[in-house]
Amino acid sequence: MKNVNAVLGLEYGDEGKGKIATYLSEQADVVLRCTGGNNAGHTVKIDGKKIIFHLVPSGIVQDNIKAAIIGNGTVLDLDVLISEIETLKELGYDTSKLLISTRAHVIFPYHIIEDNLSELLKGDFRVGTTGRGIGPAYSDKMNRIGIRIIDLYDPNFKDKLYCNVQNKNDIFTLYDRQLIDFDKLYEKLERQKEYLLPYVTDTIAYLHNHPEYKIVVEGAQASRLDIDHGDYPMVTSSNPTIGGVLTGGGISFQRINKVVGVVKAYTSRVGEGPFITEQDNEIGDLIRELGHEYGSTTGRPRRCGWLDLVALKKAIEVNGITDLNVNHLDTVGKLESIKMCVGYNLDGELLTIADDKIIGHENEIEPIYEEFEGDFDASHITEYEDLPEKAKTYIKKIERTLNVPVTFIGTGADNKDMIVRR
Repeated sequence: MKNVNAVLGLEYGDEGKGKIATYLSEQADVVLRCTGGNNAGHTVKIDGKKIIFHLVPSGIVQDNIKAAIIGNGTVLDLDVLISEIETLKELGYDTSKLLISTRAHVIFPYHIIEDNLSELLKGDFRVGTTGRGIGPAYSDKMNRIGIRIIDLYDPNFKDKLYCNVQNKNDIFTLYDRQLIDFDKLYEKLERQKEYLLPYVTDTIAYLHNHPEYKIVVEGAQASRLDIDHGDYPMVTSSNPTIGGVLTGGGISFQRINKVVGVVKAYTSRVGEGPFITEQDNEIGDLIRELGHEYGSTTGRPRRCGWLDLVALKKAIEVNGITDLNVNHLDTVGKLESIKMCVGYNLDGELLTIADDKIIGHENEIEPIYEEFEGDFDASHITEYEDLPEKAKTYIKKIERTLNVPVTFIGTGADNKDMIVRR
């Protein structure tokens, strides 16, 4: 039964996945988060009320949703998770439908210390992480010393935690870092695990026991930050591509119906790493201000540049994208002219799809741009026919080049500011 619609970012994250995921969840039974941790932030604006989600799937706000699942592929900072649950309760949302996978791994305070220490030791080769312990938590997972949600309730939990804390403290001592107080940490975790117990379940079994349920997968981060397919090493520590949906949610590929790829009408990026179409100039500054490009998790200003169709072709191939969601059309409409990258010039060779030839040569690439007229008003438009012709021209170019329909178009910050082409 093909009843899973996945929402994935195709750039560097912050594309506006929360809006389309919330919209699609109006016709769903389950919303599911599969990868990443609280380094992600989905900002959703509903009826003028802004809610920032970091771990809980944003579709939980829909009355029709039977379950909002945090899947096994995620890593969880329990402080952040509990705070988010409490906030949702205060706003009047039903948190009893939240389900947390027994197999999700836990982020501990020592992971955060490790994260910041690791960035410091990398010097000029730092990645620019959020410093929230995401990478070290995934490292422990792969090193088979991680602690999962289910392990919190294991009789041997205290011994496992003690071993980890002692090993981490030995390292922190070498670098004159703050040491973890084991007793204080353990006491806090004992309280937290009792708080979370009603939400913890075998989420894979839940999904398999309800094959008729329509599921919306809310992606976190994006394709160009994927540990395997992104701009390594300036990437995240999980697989925010379609593979992460299968492994991080326990979903069979046979259940996938649509894969919606989300992009902005321009490109933005947080942190270090290559950015071929970046505009480190007045245009980039203007896009940042018009698009309010500051991280919902960190508040950091994002680097901004033009839409890169060469990179998007690769992301579409990797993820099997069936539909596109282009957000911030209203933002680029405020510019006098808009550029779009349609090719790379690398030592005289024209590349129209990003491949491994560009690795290590990103700074040598000359982006080839096509220019479009701006100065149009797309704000708050909800019908495609009402868009100015200049805006339609821009959208049509994206569709023709990528050979994927632009089904959803974001025209403002509110969830209602969206065109749906059926």
